[in-house]
Amino acid sequence: MIPVGIDRDGDWHLGDPTFRPFKADGRAVEMSVPAGSLRVAEHDIEFDVVFPVLHGPHGEDGTVQGLLETCGVPYVGCGVTGSALAMDKDLAKRVVQGSGIATTPWIRLFRPRWDADPHGVVEQVATSLRYPVFVKPSAQGSSVGVARAVSDQELKEAIDAAFRYDSKVVIERGVDGREIEVAVLDGPRASVPGEVITEAEFYTYDAKYASDVSRFEAPARLPPSAASEVSALAERVFTELGLSGLARVDFFYDEHKRTFLFNEANTLPGFTSISGFPKMWIASGMTYSELCSRLVDAAFIRHEERGQHAIR
Repeated sequence: MIPVGIDRDGDWHLGDPTFRPFKADGRAVEMSVPAGSLRVAEHDIEFDVVFPVLHGPHGEDGTVQGLLETCGVPYVGCGVTGSALAMDKDLAKRVVQGSGIATTPWIRLFRPRWDADPHGVVEQVATSLRYPVFVKPSAQGSSVGVARAVSDQELKEAIDAAFRYDSKVVIERGVDGREIEVAVLDGPRASVPGEVITEAEFYTYDAKYASDVSRFEAPARLPPSAASEVSALAERVFTELGLSGLARVDFFYDEHKRTFLFNEANTLPGFTSISGFPKMWIASGMTYSELCSRLVDAAFIRHEERGQHAIR
């Protein structure tokens, strides 16, 4: 294994795999294009496949995947189109809703409209969605820039904050439901569902990474019929968004109505041994090492398939 970290300035570094948490501050690494070779100082580093474990822009949005495809390098996970589509919450919800799968009601907002008519936007949200609402940058990860708003003033502040991270913002109706997740592999094949249980107001960045107010249970405590239903829905989302390799598909479950609402799909979910994605597969009878091996094997298969496509 050759660990390569990317720092906040976009520079690549050779990392120390024994250091926890992993830090991107070792010797500089470069990937040559289009050869796809890694160089540290004057030395080439040989490798067989890339296993991306990146979150957010330039990680799970198709950009790194495009680089690897340009270089002809096999890699784990979704391709360029599926990565980009799933990353954009607005576009993903449009595709999923268009396929007949229910999703949380939302409004998309571009910066020019917000600058020109903030009062009109606030009025539309208060009327058509009603408070509470969640405001999100459309293409961010790990709940960065996400805020909950219960008043006009909080909504304005949340929108301004979200536009720091993206030129498009998604405003969603708050849903009083359980957070149910499903891990999906090629096939598509879904795991047993899991559940995020948090004491935070919602599943914030800190709740995910910096505190102990949240935990993940797999399998989720659902009636068998509901567990089967949400697993089937996750497989449909995987197919409709054109995903491959792996994805974690998230839903809200309304226990009173016994209905699931699609929330989002994550094409590079957390992958430590205690993360939700591996936990769901472990609960489904697969070991962590078997899961990693399956993903690497799938990467080679897709790489071979891409090489057989006609270029012109």
